[in-house]
Amino acid sequence: MSQLPPFQRFLDIHADGVLRFLIASVGRHDADDAFQETFLSALRAYPRLRPGSDLRGWVLTIAHRKALDVHRGRARRPVPVAEPDHEAAPAHSDGTDGDQFNRVRTLPPRQRAVLTLRYAGELTHAEIATALGCSEEAARRAAADAMKTLRKELSHVTAST
Repeated sequence: MSQLPPFQRFLDIHADGVLRFLIASVGRHDADDAFQETFLSALRAYPRLRPGSDLRGWVLTIAHRKALDVHRGRARRPVPVAEPDHEAAPAHSDGTDGDQFNRVRTLPPRQRAVLTLRYAGELTHAEIATALGCSEEAARRAAADAMKTLRKELSHVTAST
């Protein structure tokens, strides 16, 4: 059995991947706070990990849970809205804000989690299943459903332009 690396080395190795995952999952604005919360939780739990644990999968599971907390928090917070300017044109005619993950964030929670873990976190379907507590087949199905939804949305956007 291999021994766990010092926490600082663990942090150095996994920080970029976790931050990429959180940016994809919650957006740039909330990613930094979720990142800090992820590694604070990891620091608290790190001494209890067994040597030989899948550290990448473990920390991305924590990050996923912190991302869910951000999404839940958004649902509880009121959103201040200025008086709309009815004469102003939208920033982008296709409804995007230039953020490649904007459409992913509108997916149902399971589908959003699977896609961000798969493409931003670079996890396999088996690792995703472990992180989300579901079967590998359920993870594959959620990914396929999410991609189908995104393709359908994209075809509507391109057809209307």
